[in-house]
Amino acid sequence: MSNRLTARRYAKALLQIGDQQGNVPQLQEELDTVAAAVAANGDLARLVASPLVLPTKKAEVFEAILASAKVSPTLRHFFRVVAEAGRLNLLADIHRTFADQVDERAGIVEAKVASAQPLSEAQTRALVASLTARTGKTIRLTWHQDPALLGGVKVQVGSTVLDASLQGQLRQLKAQLLSA
Repeated sequence: MSNRLTARRYAKALLQIGDQQGNVPQLQEELDTVAAAVAANGDLARLVASPLVLPTKKAEVFEAILASAKVSPTLRHFFRVVAEAGRLNLLADIHRTFADQVDERAGIVEAKVASAQPLSEAQTRALVASLTARTGKTIRLTWHQDPALLGGVKVQVGSTVLDASLQGQLRQLKAQLLSA
């Protein structure tokens, strides 16, 4: 079974537990904190990723760290199960998948925008409004600069790519000229 599928199953289980207990936002906040702490601490990241440390030892160490960080018993138990199953190395994937599932439930979708120059506030608002109308969902915009685009924007929402860049238009023109 792929790591991505395994992470999805753990994230789904945590979401179901959160639903039963009515504390999904708290679990998400704690999971964000734990994932950030692991990413920021080299020793902790090595412990999580190391195949040489026994799963039971990882579970004990991780439990102690989470208890000292005052993480809820629910999340501590969840991570004990994950660690004892030898899947603690999937922490980043579980975190990402859990956040995606919570967003999906809330009707939030991420739009990745690339442009040659930063977008103005008015352009950003117009783009969000257009994408909201097109998808019917709440848009969370992430932007990065791509000087290769020359001008315009390239937007990815899920698996759909909308290319309104000058580079994309030149590519389309070339294809039309070559096919004529």
